[in-house]
Amino acid sequence: MAAAAAVAEPKTKYDRQLRIWGDQGQAALEKASICLLNCGPTGTEALKNLVLGGIGSVTVVDGSKVEQADLGNNFLLDEGCLGQSRAKSICSFLQELNDAVKAKYVEESPATMIDTNPSFFSQFTVVIATQLPESSLLKLDSICRSANIVLVAARSYGLTGLVRVSIKEHCVIESKPDHFLDDLRLHKPWTELKQFAKSIDICDKDAVVHKHTPYIVILVRLAEKWADAHDGQLPSTRQEKREFKDLIRAHMLNVDEDNYKEAVESSYKVSVTPGISDDIRQIIDDSSSEVNLSSSDFWVLVAALKEFIANEGNGELPLEGTIPDMTSLTEYYVSLQKIYQAKAESDCLAMEHRVKSILKRIGRDPESISRAYIKTFCKNTRKLRVCRYRSMEEEFSTPVLSEVQKYFADEDSCFAMNFYILLRAVDRLAANYSRLPGIFDSTGFTSEIDEDVPRLKLAAVAVLTEMGLNGASLSEDLITEVCRFAGAEIHPVAAFIGGMASQEVIKLVTKQFVPLMGTFIFNGIDLKSQVLAL
Repeated sequence: MAAAAAVAEPKTKYDRQLRIWGDQGQAALEKASICLLNCGPTGTEALKNLVLGGIGSVTVVDGSKVEQADLGNNFLLDEGCLGQSRAKSICSFLQELNDAVKAKYVEESPATMIDTNPSFFSQFTVVIATQLPESSLLKLDSICRSANIVLVAARSYGLTGLVRVSIKEHCVIESKPDHFLDDLRLHKPWTELKQFAKSIDICDKDAVVHKHTPYIVILVRLAEKWADAHDGQLPSTRQEKREFKDLIRAHMLNVDEDNYKEAVESSYKVSVTPGISDDIRQIIDDSSSEVNLSSSDFWVLVAALKEFIANEGNGELPLEGTIPDMTSLTEYYVSLQKIYQAKAESDCLAMEHRVKSILKRIGRDPESISRAYIKTFCKNTRKLRVCRYRSMEEEFSTPVLSEVQKYFADEDSCFAMNFYILLRAVDRLAANYSRLPGIFDSTGFTSEIDEDVPRLKLAAVAVLTEMGLNGASLSEDLITEVCRFAGAEIHPVAAFIGGMASQEVIKLVTKQFVPLMGTFIFNGIDLKSQVLAL
C-alpha cells in the first residue's frame, strides 16, 4: 500500500502538467539539473516555475547579500533575510514550494565563476543566465556550447526584457503544433482500409446505417469512384473539388445527415499532396542522417526513416494510427480504429527492425533505443523539427543584415529592434562608466539623465555600426526612457520574463514543443513582444 501511494503521489501532484507533456516529459524534468546565475526577481521567477513543475535539482549561483531593495521586487525574500546570502535565502524558500526538488547554492559572483571555473557548468542540463552583461554572456555561451549544455539567457530592464536560447542543435520529436491535418491517408488508402470501405454499402437505404456511415468510408468510396471516371486522378483544381463535394451531397438521403456534412467539410483531405513535406524532406536529407557511432538517437531514427520511406513506406511516412471523432455506428468506428492502429503498428515494427539494423551497423547495441521511443517517433514523423542556433558571438558580430533591415522597416519590429540595440548599448556604457545609465553613482548622487542620454546614444550608434547599419537611427524618446529605467528589475516585468525563460527550459528539457528561434523582446510600454531572428 505504501509503495502504491508513493507512485501515485507524483501523479496527483503533477496531474495537470502530465496531461500536457505526459509521463516521458515529466520523467525528463525530474532528471534535469538546472543552474541559475543571479537570483534577482527575474531568476527567482524562472526557478519558482521550474521547482513547482518538479525539476530534478537546482543550483543557484549568486554572491550578493539581501538588501532592502530586494524586498520590494523579490517575493521569496522577507525582512528576516536582510544581510544574509541571497542564494541561500532563495534556496530555502524554493525548497518549501516543493521538497521533492534538490536545491543547492554557491555564494560566488557569476562573472567570477565564468572566468575562474568554466568546468563547473558541465554538470548541468540547462544554465539560466539572468541579468548578465554582454561580456560575461559571450564567455558563458562559448563554455556551454563547448560542453553541449543548453543556455537560456534572460534579462529584465525597466519596462523591457529579453529571452534567448543558445545551443548548437536541438531536435524535437513532439513539436505539438496547434493545427495539423489528420493523417488519414485518404489520398492513398492501403488494402485493409479499402476492403473495409467496400464492405459497407454507402447506398444502403436503411436511414440509421446511412446516416452513421463514417465519413472516412464515404470519402474512400467516392474518391475511388471519382478516380475511375477521371483516369485515376483525384480532384485537384478548384472546380474539380467543387464537383467532388457535389458528388458527396448527391449521395445524401436527407439534409440532416451529419456524417455527409462531415464528409463535405473533410473532402479536401482526399486531395492532400502525397509524399513528404519540404520541412521533413530537409531533415531526411540533412548530412547528420549519415549516421555513425557518435550520432544521437534522433538521427539514427531519421536514418531509419529514410530507409523506411524508400522501402516499406512506398514514398510515405509511418502512419500515426489515430482517427478523429466522427458521426458513426460504434462498431464501424471501432473497426476503423483497429485498422488504423494495425497499420501504424506494422509501420512501427518495420521502423524498429531498421533501427536495430542501423545500430548494429554503426557498432551500437541494437537494443539501445527503446521501442517506446521509436513508437513516439513514428507517431510524430510529420512534425519533426531540428532547431539550430547561431552562437551569441556570431549574432552580435555578424547578424543577418537582411533580417535586421526588415525589422527596422516594420513599425512594430522596429520598436523591438530599438530595445535590442539599447540593451546592448547599456552594457557598453556600464563597462565605460562602471554604472548603468540613470542610477546612483559611487558618491551617492544621481547621474543627470541629460548627461547619460548622449552617452547611451553614442554607445548605441557604435553597436549599429558594428552590425553594419551605418546611418540607422533610434528613437530619441526611447533612448531617454531606457536611461530613466536605471537598470530597475520591476517585478511584473521580471515575472513575465522569468515565466518565458522557464517555459523555454521546459520545452528544451522535455524536447516537446518548439523553443524560441531567436531573441524574444518584450516591450512593456506598448505591451507587445517580438522574436528577432538575427
